Amino acid sequence: MKYQAILFDMDGTLLDTLTDMQAAVNYILEKYGYPTRTLEEVRRFVGNGAGPLIHRALPQGVDPDREAEILADYRAYYQAHNCVETRPYDGIGPLLERLRQAGVRTAVVSNKPDRTTRTLAARFFPELDGAMGQREGIASKPAPDMVRAALDQLHAAPEETLYVGDSEVDVATARNAGLDMIGVAWGFRGRAALEAAGAPLVADTPEQLLDMLQ
Repeated sequence: MKYQAILFDMDGTLLDTLTDMQAAVNYILEKYGYPTRTLEEVRRFVGNGAGPLIHRALPQGVDPDREAEILADYRAYYQAHNCVETRPYDGIGPLLERLRQAGVRTAVVSNKPDRTTRTLAARFFPELDGAMGQREGIASKPAPDMVRAALDQLHAAPEETLYVGDSEVDVATARNAGLDMIGVAWGFRGRAALEAAGAPLVADTPEQLLDMLQ
């Protein structure tokens, strides 16, 4: 294969997590007396991590200390309820198995909290060589810091590594880190948004992605 390592986004790329995120967001909003959000609203809010998600879901003008309390509550609730409806997209399992057989190193780099990222990766994708989520001291995507940390873990060079993701954040992340990138149209944003953001290639299915890697 062309690449020795592949870094994957998680939400909207490997896992369909949207329904569980909406349920967790709305549970917290109801708990604190705020209006709930639709699935399409949550779809627009995700991509930059739990903090921006909650900030966007809350009405304007919420006190910062109150918002921080709500965010902590959301993180705890979602960590305990992140596998109710969450499932891998069709074809992801065979894709990762084929990459493993070819000797390609694979890892997740996600703006989800690190604990949640590692929990989901271990449950659904034990064949991965690494999983990194948002953590203190490392700037989140689209900054290149998490990607560079993952490359160090995989002992992979940027020129031999591909980044795969479903959003504008992922396009910018790959660009900032100096990695080749393929967008996936089956995720939260779709082909048009990826192409508008400058994705050089977009795969419609995991099978097509695999063909692009040959």
